[in-house]
Amino acid sequence: MLDVGKWPIFSLCSEEELQLIRQACVFGSAGNEVLYTTVNDEIFVLGTNCCGCLGLGDVQSTIEPRRLDSLSGKKIACLSYGSGPHIVLATTEGEVFTWGHNAYSQLGNGTTNHGLVPCHISTNLSNKQVTEVACGSYHSLVLTSDGEVFAWGYNNSGQVGSGSTANQPIPRRVTGCLQNKVAVNIACGQMCSMAVVNTGEVYVWGYNGNGQLGLGSSGNQPTPCRIAALQGIRVQRVACGYAHTLVLTDEGQVYAWGANSYGQLGTGNKSNQSYPAPVVVEKDSSCCRQPSPCPTPDFPSAARCSRIIEIAACHSAHTSAAKTQGGHVYMWGQCRGQSVVLPHLTHFSCTDDVFACFATPAVSWRLLSVEPDDHLTVAESLKREFDNPNTADLKFLVDGKYIYAHKVLLKIRCEHFRSSLEDNEDDTVEMSEFSYPVYRAFLEYLYTDSISLSPEEAVGLLDLATFYRENRLKKLCQQTIKQGICEENAIALLSAAVKYDAQDLEEFCFRFCINHLTVVTQTSGFAEMDHDLLKNFISKASRVGAFKN
Repeated sequence: MLDVGKWPIFSLCSEEELQLIRQACVFGSAGNEVLYTTVNDEIFVLGTNCCGCLGLGDVQSTIEPRRLDSLSGKKIACLSYGSGPHIVLATTEGEVFTWGHNAYSQLGNGTTNHGLVPCHISTNLSNKQVTEVACGSYHSLVLTSDGEVFAWGYNNSGQVGSGSTANQPIPRRVTGCLQNKVAVNIACGQMCSMAVVNTGEVYVWGYNGNGQLGLGSSGNQPTPCRIAALQGIRVQRVACGYAHTLVLTDEGQVYAWGANSYGQLGTGNKSNQSYPAPVVVEKDSSCCRQPSPCPTPDFPSAARCSRIIEIAACHSAHTSAAKTQGGHVYMWGQCRGQSVVLPHLTHFSCTDDVFACFATPAVSWRLLSVEPDDHLTVAESLKREFDNPNTADLKFLVDGKYIYAHKVLLKIRCEHFRSSLEDNEDDTVEMSEFSYPVYRAFLEYLYTDSISLSPEEAVGLLDLATFYRENRLKKLCQQTIKQGICEENAIALLSAAVKYDAQDLEEFCFRFCINHLTVVTQTSGFAEMDHDLLKNFISKASRVGAFKN
């Protein structure tokens, strides 16, 4: 569980107060301000209150938590902060509130007066549901549920993407190359902005003096521009440091560019980089600290453990962090005054701890979330009852082992069971079509909405999902299988995707094969490839130019 006590400012809170915290964000020029929510959905603030950034209606500092009554009843979905500092907050209902420093109109309320209390920002956003927010030093971005990006605030380098360098006092939709694109993720550096669209392309604008836009130049960009150097690479997430950028691809790889005076690009030197450069985390499987060994020869442990699933950076620091699929957390860049030029394996369990213990200032790079340990929701209670023989009224016999379930839940959750169990009075069902791990994972999914299978076993679950016409489960299987792809099994997974008509997975496997064509064509899987599949693969690869000199 995340320990908020690692941030120094929380030493001002009692142990009882810390136990009540469910969300938190530490910000400020010295990590000296914090906003947090409690189990009762109350919002509290604490700290120096620079420019009224605590939203209390005054500029008085406080060493005791004070309740932010003006947001009473609001639930926080996401929050970001600037250097002033200013705060941009979105509620679970998609509303936007801002307050704090406003000398450059970064609050989006049409003025340059500091905001001492949260102000609801509705201009141009009144019919929009905001799902993500991001702040640069003195500008703000929001992302809406329909994939539109809005920006406002300081614009000396084009960071609001309007095409000029005039400050933007109210939210304005970022258009240009983004006009007909659906954005899925946004981020801000100190004076630059980024958006990832649903096709995996990255668009950038704003200040570029350190090459942080990744365009191969150092000229500022007043409107969105696609990063051409990432052609053929599908990006899932982008994270911005003070003047450097990280992206995470759908293959679990990280690329970095921009300022590098502290080694924050993780490339092994301190030279700035204006084009995306790959960041390689240690691939020595002996680093693995999992309680059980990394599984199966088909999915090499080194590849499994070094696949990145999360990247972290924030505009107030020169620090970078990443977490691997194997649970390892790496950090690099400016770490407590030291310059770490290559990803360094830590003993942390989450990237948040890197910023609490090693970033300068000690701030949080995202809204922290603390899971409760006591109260169980309905969903959590159902999860606990899966495979519980004490409450179950049905058991499945698979490969000589029993899996315990509840008829009423299975009928509610699955069309197949709704019909098959309707007039069935038996309390035992024998299952021979699927293996025990696969069928157990299927039943557990009906209780939890998630799957806990290794990528290789997920192929069998994909077969089951196709057979039972469980389309959501099919999508989850494809996501899991993607996480285990490597050169050795790429053809086998491509074959499975074609067999089970998993089009998203098929496209992903094909692109992976093209991106690693030399190694893939030397594997046994390629040599044993089905003739029709091979013919189709070669034809498709030729059409995308894979065999050009």
